Amino acid sequence: MKLKILKIIHGYPPNYNAGSEVYSQSICNELAKQHEIIIFTREENIYEPDFLIRKQIENESLMLYFVNIPRGKDGYRHHKLDENFAKLLQDTKPDVAHIGHLNHLSTGIIDELKKQNIPIVFTLHDFWLMCPRGQFLQVNFGNQNFHQLCDLQENRKCAENCYNRYFSGQKDDYERDMDYWTSWINSRMNQTKSIIEKVDLFIAPSKYLMNRFINDFNVPKSKIVYLDYGFPLHYLTPVSQKRNEIFTFGYIGTHIPAKGLDLLITAFSKINEKATLKIWGRENQYTQYLKKLVTKYKNKVEFVGEYINHNLASDVFSNIDAIVVPSIWGENSPLVIHEAQACKIPVITSNFGGMKEYVNHNENGLLFEHRNPDDLSEKMKFAILNPQVMKQLGTRGYLYSENGEVPNILEHCKELILIYKKLIPKNEIFV
Repeated sequence: MKLKILKIIHGYPPNYNAGSEVYSQSICNELAKQHEIIIFTREENIYEPDFLIRKQIENESLMLYFVNIPRGKDGYRHHKLDENFAKLLQDTKPDVAHIGHLNHLSTGIIDELKKQNIPIVFTLHDFWLMCPRGQFLQVNFGNQNFHQLCDLQENRKCAENCYNRYFSGQKDDYERDMDYWTSWINSRMNQTKSIIEKVDLFIAPSKYLMNRFINDFNVPKSKIVYLDYGFPLHYLTPVSQKRNEIFTFGYIGTHIPAKGLDLLITAFSKINEKATLKIWGRENQYTQYLKKLVTKYKNKVEFVGEYINHNLASDVFSNIDAIVVPSIWGENSPLVIHEAQACKIPVITSNFGGMKEYVNHNENGLLFEHRNPDDLSEKMKFAILNPQVMKQLGTRGYLYSENGEVPNILEHCKELILIYKKLIPKNEIFV
């Protein structure tokens, strides 16, 4: 049974290469082998009109539609985008929609899908429905204790700790600004909460994330399932490591504050033993400050630049002894952990969120106390002094399979197809 599947995601490679985007590309490439895939995503062309939709044909089974949103960073609903999206639905007539993220797009996409009776599957990649900024990580503008963790969403707290950067700065206007942004956040949260009843099924790639949405956002247990990500194992294969003369740690991912690269560099600076830290990832505005941070440290920190996913095993994992995932927010199911485990590389990560769900201390990696550079430093020292122990930890791989293999993208997509077909009315499925 060939389906027409609409995949909605706020960014798509190569323009955007974070976890949700890479995962979306992986499932689209696999699903397109047997089904027709329509991808709706965004681009940011400052020289073109807002909400203009551009079509790009990849092949006969995969079509991309890019909506232009270069100026709508903090908006959550755009009526012109909704109108253009509705016309696209009428033209393409998908059997099912699979949403990955609505940030930078519009919550009205859900309503347009409902109007046209298209079943909706929504994979949760972070907390964006629950938290206006998506990660329960505060901005703390004007507060030297920035990037504090948040527990539960509360409108006035959001205004005070994350949106006060938009206040006028005048003391006499403070309460007026506070009331305005509290009301704005209230409206925004009402929009995202209304999505719960409109979505047919939510997918959570970690039990941690699933339980947070059930307990803190009132998603009914009957409307959410746990399904870990799937991975293209044809290029994520166990590597033959070149034994490094000096123990080599690696980091792969984006260079944004939430990923904790400054914490990693600080922890690495406390190590007296000889070691090397290699940092992969697309450089951005934060990278220059991270580079300044390392100039005073004796141990070598090398910024390697971007990597190609298909070459992860040969170009990255074969050249390191351990991967470090130091995120300061509650990552739900980091791709990098799975990718390292597929290649039998030990992982050092935090004892928090979905990170600790996929790494057991002294079983397939090491856990350090969340956001604690001293404890991370101790775990890195242990790794340097015990390279054979670390290598053995790496051989365990993924905890939830007998052979340590991470979920295969092929089997994962079969699960997705079963989910889609359960939601599509039987008389609408054609052979």
